[in-house]
Amino acid sequence: MFTGIIEEIGEITAIAPAGDGWRLTVRAPKAAADAVHGESIAVSGVCLTVVGSTADTFDADVMKQTLDVAAIGTATVGTRVNIEKAMTVGARLGGHIVQGHVDGVGEVLEVRPGEQWSVLRISLPADLAPLVVDKGSISVDGTSLTVSAVSEPSAPSTGAGTGHWFEVSLIPETLAATTLGSRAVGDRVNLETDILARHVERLLAFRATGSGADRAATPEGGSR
Repeated sequence: MFTGIIEEIGEITAIAPAGDGWRLTVRAPKAAADAVHGESIAVSGVCLTVVGSTADTFDADVMKQTLDVAAIGTATVGTRVNIEKAMTVGARLGGHIVQGHVDGVGEVLEVRPGEQWSVLRISLPADLAPLVVDKGSISVDGTSLTVSAVSEPSAPSTGAGTGHWFEVSLIPETLAATTLGSRAVGDRVNLETDILARHVERLLAFRATGSGADRAATPEGGSR
């Protein structure tokens, strides 16, 4: 479990085939300094398991499914990545609950720089659009951000239209401390929606079909 508060910017220094996936070596001195075998580290929002480490690097395996659904699948040696170690029990939740399970990939559609901050407009896959709300939380490349604008529900999801999108406003600290400060139009980013929204969507889907409706009346399920 993570909070979306990035601890350092790391760099992929090696990519080696590992079955149908990859083994990554990531240079991240802060994270690697006390990394232990088996612990979780989020790499640009993707939860990976440490399988080896040195004083300033750690190794992690990435399965094919992750490469297929996350932007990390297009990474190369030299790619800069956001790094966050798993949160500890009792730690402050400075961002929001981030699992490190990427829901989909968005594309940077627009970058609007300002004197004090920058606004990124990012495309949103149609299936994720209902889960993203104005002033809600979203993880972009592992960074906990507040949504500052969203497209209308009627936005076209296919064709020549811009489709669904959302915007985030990045303060100077976020621009400097994460890879988002160097994002440009056309860049692909990992997206993880709010876990609470995903649970609500799932519950409503069951309610709509009537599936599992009897559970609430059973002793195990308790009463309504």
